Amino acid sequence: DGRRATTHWAYAAELEKLAADEMESAKLRAGQLENFRLSLTAKAGGEGKLFGSIGTADIAEALSKAGIRIERSEVRLPAGPIRLVGEHHVKLHLHTDVIIDLPVDVVAEE
Repeated sequence: DGRRATTHWAYAAELEKLAADEMESAKLRAGQLENFRLSLTAKAGGEGKLFGSIGTADIAEALSKAGIRIERSEVRLPAGPIRLVGEHHVKLHLHTDVIIDLPVDVVAEE
């Protein structure tokens, strides 16, 4: 049936356009994050151990406050939640082909 084939190709073209738009959006957001360091303050004990931890939601929220649109699901913590003061590296999966390494500095609250 000729109509079904036309519909299929139109659908495939639409999917390709959506994928290209998502890729473009991810590249734009990656550009915003170039040379960006996230700094967070948290309550910590004597040896730099945090009371609690910093997770994906905390990082996504802090980036949003800095004007960078990131979903919690895009934040990856390779070593699990952050539990110590200091410099950490977080992965942001903005797209299948766009993965950013974000430096995060955790400072003890005064």
